[in-house]
Amino acid sequence: TASFGLNVPLIGTIPSGIPELQLGTMFSIQARDMTLIIELALTLALLGAIDSLLTSVIADNITKTKHHSNRELIGQGIGNIVAGSIGGLPGAGATMRTLVNVNAGGQTPLSGVIHGVLLLAILFGMGTYAQEIPLPVLAGILITVGIGIIDYKGLRHIKSVPRTDAVVMLIVLMMTVFVDLIQAVAAGLILSSILFMKQMSDQLGREVKIIPLKEVDRETPWADENIPDSIADNIYVKHLSGPLFFGFAPAFQAMAESLPDIRVVIFRMKHVPHIDQTGLYAMEEVILSLEKRNIAVVLTGLQAQPLRMLQRINVVPGLIPESYLFDTFKECVRWLGEEFRHSPEREELFFEELGITRSPKVPVKYRF
Repeated sequence: TASFGLNVPLIGTIPSGIPELQLGTMFSIQARDMTLIIELALTLALLGAIDSLLTSVIADNITKTKHHSNRELIGQGIGNIVAGSIGGLPGAGATMRTLVNVNAGGQTPLSGVIHGVLLLAILFGMGTYAQEIPLPVLAGILITVGIGIIDYKGLRHIKSVPRTDAVVMLIVLMMTVFVDLIQAVAAGLILSSILFMKQMSDQLGREVKIIPLKEVDRETPWADENIPDSIADNIYVKHLSGPLFFGFAPAFQAMAESLPDIRVVIFRMKHVPHIDQTGLYAMEEVILSLEKRNIAVVLTGLQAQPLRMLQRINVVPGLIPESYLFDTFKECVRWLGEEFRHSPEREELFFEELGITRSPKVPVKYRF
């Protein structure tokens, strides 16, 4: 600026030296101010965490690496504690500085070390040179980098992605620009969660089907398991897949109500890793409704968490004895063959052990 005689704003005076500790300020805080301080601290912590993780994800996409979220946030927290003790402002990951650094060739932790050493050098004497940098130069760098971080690929594909995803993206974008980043993130999380649960519920509803035992796997010779076709027709199998939550309940209950007058339902639960409270109650209601119709329920492939949940509300062994839980579907089929291949009295004993008694008003359609 001196060479060309331009009158442009400069960075200005930069303090030198390490600031003094100001820990005494912490002990002069009034009790009435604590609520405001905690609220602002949580806001800054959330904003800083979002900014740092966003920066890390962008850097990962460019450098094809994988960041460590816990290490990133712990380091940021330690740095902000030290900054606060000397009266400094909290900081977070800087997306623009990171992109400038990567574009300049810095893709290792050494680049961050050099950045920190340079800032220390500015504090210890080089500030006299840095304060002569014109602000328009910094503005030009920020504009260039800002344009560079725009996700043009996402904008080009906005017509191709599902409409709900596009709407969520646009809402978050507009709230980030015109409202607040934290509120935009919260709105995006809530909307995405609702849409995900709706999609999972619809998917489960389409998959809730139940079929006779002999149609489950045509490659399996059911005759070898001593189950006649006349009995296999009256044993139905339902394969459950994925976590069971409240969105699963309506379709599951409708499926149970549509069952014909059969005698046994096998729930294959090998691929059910988790059941929440609403899914648990839905399953309990289905089991109760089936047993009221004299339909026995057998479970196979239960994982640890679903089994714990069923035991907590006494579905197991209250409604389903532990002897009717099987590790594999093949073990269950073999056991059913042994139970039903002897005589009709064997069948009656089977249901008596389950605590199911026939109502005289219910006609007995099937005799094994």
